[in-house]
Amino acid sequence: MTRKATIAACIILLVSACEKKPEVSEPIASKQPVLVSLSGIRYYEPEWPPRVKAKLDSNLVIAQRNFKNDPSEENYIWLGRRLAYLYEYDSAIGVFSEGLQKYPESYKLLRHRGHRYITERKFDDAIEDLERAAELMKGLPLEPEPDGAPNKFNIQLSNTQFNVWYHLGLVHYLKGEFAKSEHAYLECLKVSNNDDLLAATVDWLYMTYRRAGKHAEATKLLSLIHDDMTIIENESYFLRLNLYRGKLKPEDVLNVSDTTEDADLNVATQGYGVGNWYLVNGDTSMANDIFEKVVDGKHFSAFGFIAAEVELIAAGSYKSR
Repeated sequence: MTRKATIAACIILLVSACEKKPEVSEPIASKQPVLVSLSGIRYYEPEWPPRVKAKLDSNLVIAQRNFKNDPSEENYIWLGRRLAYLYEYDSAIGVFSEGLQKYPESYKLLRHRGHRYITERKFDDAIEDLERAAELMKGLPLEPEPDGAPNKFNIQLSNTQFNVWYHLGLVHYLKGEFAKSEHAYLECLKVSNNDDLLAATVDWLYMTYRRAGKHAEATKLLSLIHDDMTIIENESYFLRLNLYRGKLKPEDVLNVSDTTEDADLNVATQGYGVGNWYLVNGDTSMANDIFEKVVDGKHFSAFGFIAAEVELIAAGSYKSR
């Protein structure tokens, strides 16, 4: 296959994956946007499958009841998380903020508010929270973090320390502060205590190194990745890593079936990784084409989606939808 044909195939695969899913729901008179993109595009709550919406609503009711009975640190966290899963980002941040007034030393509340500041594209606020969380949790043992949406094996993989460093590395990356991103991800490596967390950290650190021009460090880092890793949740990152390792072609990573669980998220995650791969290898035109397809997708809270917005704005080529 010629290079031109390969590029065309990559675009077709990503377009197909995006088009097979409904677009973000159109606003109606009484509907308010749930957030505004970096370029001023307003995003609205998408249509929910009835069963999914019923489950999320039920989980929120439980969180509200638990909070009413006991406004503990953990119940502040779960109330905010449940609101955020329903796209109520402002309300979630408000809950975390109220919790921090009562529990000002809570690195866990700071971790979650920092995450949602990233969702809302408030990068400086996120950095302030996550740096404070990193300071407060210094020297403490790893603390497992319960999953809001458990994986298919119901195996808990994450920990609070990982999430603080991971999100701090991400937000510095989004701001183009690659030295600070590198520091955060090196700390994140220390607490990436299973293959899923390792894959996520190595992926973003690899991209950080490439963007900083540290190509030798990026290549050496890939030695941490091997074929027989046990990946439960972060398959998209593992696919991206195998692209960097030369074991997959770009079109292999972009080929997201519309029947795949979390297809919209995978389109954003895998699409951004491939676009960035083209970018660091000098094909800016192809990179921007893929970034455009990512932001034409549905999962506007995905980190790959936000990163694609950042790249397009930096390139001066963000097209309104």
